[in-house]
Amino acid sequence: MSSDDYAPPQDPLKIIHQDHEILLVDKPAGLLSVPGKGEHLADCLLARVQAAFPEALLVHRLDRDTSGVMVFALTPHAQRHLGLQFERRHMKKTYLARVWGEMVEKTGTVDLPLIVDWPNRPLQHVNFETGKVAVTDWRALRVEGGTTRVRLMPQTGRSHQLRVHMLAIGHPILGDPFYATGPARDFPRMMLHAESLRLRHPDGGRGMSFNAKCPF
Repeated sequence: MSSDDYAPPQDPLKIIHQDHEILLVDKPAGLLSVPGKGEHLADCLLARVQAAFPEALLVHRLDRDTSGVMVFALTPHAQRHLGLQFERRHMKKTYLARVWGEMVEKTGTVDLPLIVDWPNRPLQHVNFETGKVAVTDWRALRVEGGTTRVRLMPQTGRSHQLRVHMLAIGHPILGDPFYATGPARDFPRMMLHAESLRLRHPDGGRGMSFNAKCPF
């Protein structure tokens, strides 16, 4: 990605929830979660959050072209606590996507191991020999003129998991600049949105759910 084609949206920070331990924001599509290499890729959600909350610490990230719920820690304790929830797969995430083609089945699971496609990084691909376990549950919501709106529930958190898994079953995510081709790619943004995040609060362990309205 060159400096010419990184023009992140300048929307004000959308705060979903804030307390003494955690901060949840709605990331816009087109904005990096963390800085890229080089001055031209310095603008990112982490930098914008830290401008308003200097104590904020990174816990996870979303791809540049994905929108939706992201959680930041406001104390080192919260960062450790949330990090362990991700590691142990206690964090429950759901995504909304629009994919190419009309899905016939209503629900399904994609269980295909993923690994970086080294000559073409950062692309990932399915590899049964060296890939790491990657599992995605999906539920078709409705067919919309040759495309399908689908809810995705990843059981694992591999890089580009939802994008590669949807491609692997013949339904690439609309507007995906890496994996969609032809008319499936010809959309103003990638149609993938982190809709909800369920976590245990670092102070006391209470289960909490946070949502961000889908913009497409």
